[in-house]
Amino acid sequence: MSPAAWAAEGKIKIGLLYTLSGPAAVLGEQSRDGFLLAAEKLGNKFGGLDAEIIVVDDEQKPDVAVSKARELVEREKVDFVVGPIFSNVLGAIVKPVTAGGAFLISTNAGTSNLAGAECNPDLFVTSYQNDQIHEVLGKYAENQGYKRLFLIAPNYQAGKDALAGFKHSYKGEVTNEIFTPLGQLDFSAELAQIAADQPDAVYAFMPGGMGVNLVKQYRQAGLEGIPFLSAFTVDESTLPAQQDAALGFLGGANWAQNYDNAQSRDFVKAYEAKFGNVPATYAIQAYDAALLIDAAVKATGGNVTDKAKLREALEKTPFESLRGDFRFGPNHFPIQDFYLVKVVKRPDGKYATEVVEKIFDDYQDNYASRCKM
Repeated sequence: MSPAAWAAEGKIKIGLLYTLSGPAAVLGEQSRDGFLLAAEKLGNKFGGLDAEIIVVDDEQKPDVAVSKARELVEREKVDFVVGPIFSNVLGAIVKPVTAGGAFLISTNAGTSNLAGAECNPDLFVTSYQNDQIHEVLGKYAENQGYKRLFLIAPNYQAGKDALAGFKHSYKGEVTNEIFTPLGQLDFSAELAQIAADQPDAVYAFMPGGMGVNLVKQYRQAGLEGIPFLSAFTVDESTLPAQQDAALGFLGGANWAQNYDNAQSRDFVKAYEAKFGNVPATYAIQAYDAALLIDAAVKATGGNVTDKAKLREALEKTPFESLRGDFRFGPNHFPIQDFYLVKVVKRPDGKYATEVVEKIFDDYQDNYASRCKM
């Protein structure tokens, strides 16, 4: 059946559910923009079907997210819900979305329970399992022969998971493991402790405004001689505020804007031209979700009503991921490569992260064996 004939048979409806207000809105905006840019490139057709895309703001509140997700599934009758950013929101919406008959494509959050014992046949994740980015830095620290590490993260579940993920790959001594109050913006006490400990390196998970302040204060405290390793602390969402303070600092990622394939280069050029800012992984993970849906719907001949056939197509149909290597493991989480990235100032004056070296090749998360679908 031709794409024109599929389109004549009906539409596909997709709901985007992201945090689009408050301090973390930049993350949701990057994800939304990445998905919509892919939709535009596809001519707003997925597998030949005309798409109706509905965008909603979860306000970073799980109860609001559940209400919005139910509206998308029950009232709007969407075929797919794409999102969210935050793990607590994912945990809240996975059952309402999948029990309501839609597929959920998470483009950022990827909790260990959903990768393992609580995996769901109608949930697919295009980002990673949350621990994996932290494992990149742990492996790098181990490879560098760093003997003594100072660890710092906010005191909530993601912070605890972050440091556990780091220690999964790092086997040296942890001189100090500090959990700060969520939302803390003054790190003078912790920086004094780092100066006193003189570790071989610091590892920080400090997203958003917390990361902006920590990086600036780290530099102001004269600690840049101690290598600063981090995840979700120096990236394209925080760099416009951190600027020179973050230069040379290291992170982990499954992609960066200098990734060397033609499709990725074209994406970066188109994204920057349209939105005026440098794309982060949030954007490409959502862009890839659009490519995944397009490839899967095409493979079913445009039949989105046969859920078993569509599920199998999502699992098995290859698509041209912006990050190159990409396939789903048995838990519907990606098997992919991971990289050490470094903050640079580009010739155009914009701040970005760049791939330095590959740390993991075709890496599957540590929870997949616990998933029984």
